[in-house]
Amino acid sequence: MDTAKAIRHLKKVDPDLAKVIRRVGPCTLKPDKSRTIYASLVRSIVYQQLTGKVAGIIFGRLLDLFPGKKFPSPESILLLPVDTLRGVGLSNQKTQYIRNIAQATIDGVVPDSRKANRMSDEELVEKLTSIKGVGRWTVEMLLIFRLGRPDVLPATDYGVQKGFALAKRLADLPKPKELLAAGECWAPHRTIAVWYLWRTADTAN
Repeated sequence: MDTAKAIRHLKKVDPDLAKVIRRVGPCTLKPDKSRTIYASLVRSIVYQQLTGKVAGIIFGRLLDLFPGKKFPSPESILLLPVDTLRGVGLSNQKTQYIRNIAQATIDGVVPDSRKANRMSDEELVEKLTSIKGVGRWTVEMLLIFRLGRPDVLPATDYGVQKGFALAKRLADLPKPKELLAAGECWAPHRTIAVWYLWRTADTAN
């Protein structure tokens, strides 16, 4: 991801975003390539619809079930009783989704890093959303934070919508369709625009 080039482009095409960029300062987005695709998906499910702090505690408890391992294998997740998984603070639904991801990894639906790097954004969205519990948003987070794809716009993300409304001084949050249309001018650097919208939403709290 060429951050400097992205910022030049965004400042040129969107004066409101240019103000945000000046206020927030340098972009510090760095994909974490140390996790497998499978581990990244599990983490995304844990973090869904929770604050970072609460999700971090639950995720830590999940890892504590497997001492000595950096991350549990899909097989070891499936061997655990469902009640043990739920005991770390996961809902019924999230427990099932994590088990679905583990099974899909064993079945070869979840690609390894090398395969994922060769697939387009849309190919990954199509393949991974075939797993029950993995929605488009989950895959978009994977594209941004694990694979470092430069042109991702998660239009259903509350933080992105909120940041956009603040940057554009709107009374209401934009609909996903409106956000996608407005974000077309940011292409092919939409990921960096999204990072700045998230920072805007964070600082407004």
